[in-house]
Order: sequence, then C-alpha cells, then structure tokens
Amino acid sequence: MWDYPRPPRVEPTARHIVVRHAGQVVADTRRALRVLETSHPPVYYVPPADVVAPRRRSQRQTFCEFKGVATYWEVAGVADAAWSYEDPTPGYEALRGLLAFYPGRFDECTVDGERVTAQPGDFYGGWLTSDVTGPFKGGPGTRGW
Repeated sequence: MWDYPRPPRVEPTARHIVVRHAGQVVADTRRALRVLETSHPPVYYVPPADVVAPRRRSQRQTFCEFKGVATYWEVAGVADAAWSYEDPTPGYEALRGLLAFYPGRFDECTVDGERVTAQPGDFYGGWLTSDVTGPFKGGPGTRGW
C-alpha cells in the first residue's frame, strides 16, 4: 500500500465484489473500478446497474482534493453507507455515478469470496483483504499522514 500512487489511480478490476445486508444482496459485480491511493486499502466503485438494493441520495457531501465533491447515499436503509462522484474532477471521469460502499456499515462485503475488513476509522472506506498490508491511514493518530 505504501507503493500505491499519489494522486490516486483508477483501474478496472474483474474481481468479484459483493455487498450483503440484512440477508439480501445489495450489490454484485465483476465490473468495478478500483481506486489505489498511498496509505489506503483499495476502494471499489460499483456501476449503479449492479446495485440491486434501494438507494436514496443523502444531504451529506464531502470534498476530495483529487476526485472532487462526493455525494452520499442511503442504501438498503443504511444511512450514508455509500458515496459517489456525480461530477468528478478531470482525470477521474470514469468514477462518475459509480457507488463506493463503506464495508463496515454492511453485514458482509467480499472480494472474490473473501470477507473484507473495513479500513480503520469512519471516513475513508477502504476494503482490507489478505493481499493488502498496512499500516493504513484512518486509525487514531493517522490523520496527518
């Protein structure tokens, strides 16, 4: 992860991404985009057509110095559980309208069948799997990294 790029890189991935909550599939895709950024586990962005749970735009917004203004979504009844870039900055247009999910807010998120652990903290939303090593930004004392 410390060799991940800064600014972040967006790349397609054929890995099987599944999000489940309350006994239902929320999202299921092999067409995700993966964002890699220094000191962060990967974040997977899912095409809206592969999100089967109901979703509703929230009032929350944040700003990423690279990707622009993030819009948040209630998904499957879970508040601010996903975010998207509806008008991303130049270089990140491929992310337009795709949803990224906070793995810690759902019952189960998997990558190729492996259960994901959420990135520490409650802001970044990275997906930790056995092929990703830290330390990771997001936990106590890492805000200034």
